[in-house]
Amino acid sequence: MMKFILMILFLTLLLNFWWIYMLSIIFMFMLFLLKNINKYYSMMSYGYGSDVLSYWMIMLTFWIVFLMIMASYKIKSNYNSNEFLITVTFLLLFLFLAFSSSNLFLFYLYFESSMIPTLFLIFGWGYQPERLMAGMYLIFYTLFASLPMLICIFYLYNTNYSLFYFLIYSNFNIYMYLSLTLAFLVKMPMFFVHYWLPKAHVEAPVSGSMILAGVLLKLGGYGLYRVFFFMKFYIPFNLLWIVISLYGMVIISLLCLCQVDIKSMIAYSSVAHMGLVISGLMTCNYYGLWGSMVMMLGHGLCSSGLFALANLMYERSHSRSIFINKGFLTFMPTMTMMWFLMSINNMSSPPSLNLLGEIMLINSLMSWSNISWIFLALSSFLSCCYSIYLYSTTQHGSFYSGLKFQCYGVMREFVLILFHWFPLNFLFLKSDIFSLWL
Repeated sequence: MMKFILMILFLTLLLNFWWIYMLSIIFMFMLFLLKNINKYYSMMSYGYGSDVLSYWMIMLTFWIVFLMIMASYKIKSNYNSNEFLITVTFLLLFLFLAFSSSNLFLFYLYFESSMIPTLFLIFGWGYQPERLMAGMYLIFYTLFASLPMLICIFYLYNTNYSLFYFLIYSNFNIYMYLSLTLAFLVKMPMFFVHYWLPKAHVEAPVSGSMILAGVLLKLGGYGLYRVFFFMKFYIPFNLLWIVISLYGMVIISLLCLCQVDIKSMIAYSSVAHMGLVISGLMTCNYYGLWGSMVMMLGHGLCSSGLFALANLMYERSHSRSIFINKGFLTFMPTMTMMWFLMSINNMSSPPSLNLLGEIMLINSLMSWSNISWIFLALSSFLSCCYSIYLYSTTQHGSFYSGLKFQCYGVMREFVLILFHWFPLNFLFLKSDIFSLWL
């Protein structure tokens, strides 16, 4: 697999064949799909290996990278298309290595390395001059929280002489607990440390938004799964993060209803969904861990699809304002159907992975504390409100008179959204494969 990724990287330097590049990524996806999903850590070699969680995260990475290249097809005819493909390939490489490493330091290395290609995507292909500030927020929020983790990793190696996940055992204290969890909580992001995410989404190109919402946020959840392997005694401290996340879900959902920027609204909805994932993960019970993985997969596909749809509007109206983008039902009725499908998936309608994950997470949190029903009920209701608000304001109403549209949509755009929607709704039918690792 690694040889294949590197071969694609060097071919990209020589050729500028976008469709061949996309077919190569799908070929890698199929190669990995044919590998047996093993309940236990398998395919071990030189600090690398995978289990069911790694398997699904890597599959999600290949799928979203394929779709983000399909969504960015206009870059091919504009500028710096080769540099774009090289940046995406490095991002794919780092994410693949991060999800398949079984060594804590290697995971940290690739976890941080994935920031660099993302920063290049924002700086190089972003829209407004504010992208420089958004990139700085992204780097400094992430680095500020992850440097204590690096020190903690060195300490663990000094006491254990190994950083293999299953061989780490130490006398943990509160400082080590905070060091190992805060880096991932900022990455997800948790409420109070989420401000970098809406700024990064708004200024990033469509490819940056798709990979950021689809895969990079999931690195935080994946990291929490891994560090909880060897921090079993500190589960009572998780109370703080659950309370913050439950409270944050409601506040962020209210904030979504105040947004006038389409991408900003979708970005804030990501923070609300990730709050539910953090809460479920921190309970550390059966349904919490299972539901968090399903919710991460569902959110990765759904949020990425919404950003792709927002970009289709932006390419026609050259604005992200919710006041200017109105009345698309009369102009692109088929795309309105796609908007409807992705919006109802965003509010966890059946038969989506979001619904499956949300049911498990609500079970998990209700078994943890009965009082959490207030926050869960409010956030579920408000997620329905802002999803309907986003759909109805953009698709209904009268056209802004200053707009002049020429293109009604091409096959590539419809296929792009269908490729988000299809796995999101049809993996529900085979949901038992997500439970193999528990």
